[in-house]
Amino acid sequence: MDRDRVSATRVPLPVADARRTRAAVGDLLREHRLLVVGTGLVLLGRAAAGLVGPAVLGRIVDLVLTGAGAGAITGPFLLLLAAAVAEGGLALVGGLLVARLGETMLARLRERVVDRTLRLPQARVERAGSGDLLSRVSGDVAVIATTIRSALPALVGSALTVGLTLAGLLVLDWRLALAGLLAAPFQLHTLRWYLRRSSPLYSQERTTSAERTHQVFDAVDGARTARAFGLTRRQTELVRNRSLAAAGLAIQTNVFRTRFFGRLNGAEFVGLAAILAVGFFLVREGEVSVGAVTAAALYFIRLFDPFNLLLYLVDEAQRAGAALARLVGVVDVPATAEHAQALRPADSSVRLSGVSFAYDQGPDVVHDVDLWIAPGERVALVGRSGAGKTTVAGLIAGIHPARTGTVELGGVALAALPSAVRRRTVAVVSQEVHVFVGSLAADLRLARPEATDDELRQALQTVGASPWVQRLPAGLATIVGSGGHRLDATQAQQVALARL
Repeated sequence: MDRDRVSATRVPLPVADARRTRAAVGDLLREHRLLVVGTGLVLLGRAAAGLVGPAVLGRIVDLVLTGAGAGAITGPFLLLLAAAVAEGGLALVGGLLVARLGETMLARLRERVVDRTLRLPQARVERAGSGDLLSRVSGDVAVIATTIRSALPALVGSALTVGLTLAGLLVLDWRLALAGLLAAPFQLHTLRWYLRRSSPLYSQERTTSAERTHQVFDAVDGARTARAFGLTRRQTELVRNRSLAAAGLAIQTNVFRTRFFGRLNGAEFVGLAAILAVGFFLVREGEVSVGAVTAAALYFIRLFDPFNLLLYLVDEAQRAGAALARLVGVVDVPATAEHAQALRPADSSVRLSGVSFAYDQGPDVVHDVDLWIAPGERVALVGRSGAGKTTVAGLIAGIHPARTGTVELGGVALAALPSAVRRRTVAVVSQEVHVFVGSLAADLRLARPEATDDELRQALQTVGASPWVQRLPAGLATIVGSGGHRLDATQAQQVALARL
């Protein structure tokens, strides 16, 4: 069967490398410079407000140890309260700004992916497999969206908090800061160990997930054919193997992540113990106060959550980065080259002369076909499943390039026609049509947005759909598609034809 041959020679769409992915993110950020700067300033203010707490608490400790009265503590207490309120308010505003920036960038990227997807040669999409493209525009977009909504605000906030807290620790006392930095070699070694292994692992996980999606889609889409040829058990086994491979990689990534955080906990213990030990000797020598050591310990403890969150979100960023690379790979697929000369078919005739076609380097599946269809003529191709009927239609539409022979539309070689002209001249309506979510009128207007209601009714009447459309609860305004009024296979086919 043609579908099986295409699946067997599947060539996935490209995946962008790290450099190209970073460049794509940079391009998106430059489109929203003001929002980027404003978001950065708000998050920086939030991180700075968070530094006030440990310093004020250390001051309160010193005041208590010197026997200061309650009046002396009132000022620091009010400052602590104001800092907490400011930090909370700025965190809220910063989170909203980061989410807005991220969602805007994601929407722009999604638009570019969909735009390029609709312009890809259909033969290229079919060679990649339905699961590859579907997993990119659904699963990969979902991964990035989840990261933007839940992880990105925390990622940016944690990075600023870690940086400013380390600076505050250094200002407090360089020796205490140096003691805390004893944890850095352990953390850096852990991070290098993690990053060296995580990027390929997550990339493989996304690819395996796409293969599983492709196999499930093929099994469902070809269920009737599989039953007819007794291939149900084989298809089930293929789905099972792909699912087990995807599940195995998911388990492997979770085990890997657990080991990662176990190593980080050990580094935290080393750093805090070093600060307390150095602080003990410095206090005994009278070089720093107990409050200063308290503030230093609180600063370091304050690093635990944002630093671990930062590294955990690096893990999430690895996932999102793998998904983003797959989306950028689609955007970077070159569009079909157009001819400078705007040729037009003289009429609606179709001529195939000695046409043969093979999938990739396989044997011919269409052999020396000669076909002439006059303007206004209707021709039905009849044959068994897999005989090549759909392939011939694809050759006429320009979906597949002929290996030998010529295909002409209106006396002009198909290869010489720009893709836009080919799409306007030849339309292919397959058995697997799609009903878009929304009103029936909006569904039909996808083909011609300026069409009036009367023109829509005329198109429906032409394809014989008027009787059942008149019985719809709200006529053309009836919501169809997923979650709306359900159309049967015949009605969905008529809607697809009416769009033409």
